[in-house]
Amino acid sequence: MLRVSLRMLAIGSDIAIPDDELIERFVRSTGPGGQNVNKVATAVELRFDAAHSPSLSEPVRLRLLARRDRRITAAGMIVISAQRFRTQERNRDDARERLAAMIHAVLVPPKPRVATRPTRASKERRLVGKKVRAGVKQQRGKQWSHDG
Repeated sequence: MLRVSLRMLAIGSDIAIPDDELIERFVRSTGPGGQNVNKVATAVELRFDAAHSPSLSEPVRLRLLARRDRRITAAGMIVISAQRFRTQERNRDDARERLAAMIHAVLVPPKPRVATRPTRASKERRLVGKKVRAGVKQQRGKQWSHDG
């Protein structure tokens, strides 16, 4: 069962995903819940084709697809399942919020790491620590006597 509307999923101030790019499928929830679980399709499976979406800029798309996330398929499709709530509408909103949070997390590019060199004091502290540790280990060897 597919559902289409003319709403948009707003992510940040400059990105909005039209509803026609989102594919929603309603299925039966798993787990306990009595008779309602067996009759009503309240769980939502939300699919978004991030690899081919015109709504995402290229840098955002690359950062999103580079994430190591089990919800992203090899073809670049994001699949989010929501079944926390008992109603279809709340699960639908939950899935959309989680997709928005996922995309929002990659909007700002990560700061590049600046390579630094250790200071002279940190090198000296490291060497002093190594000498202390070596001394402790040498003391251990001298405590044993080889008298039979």
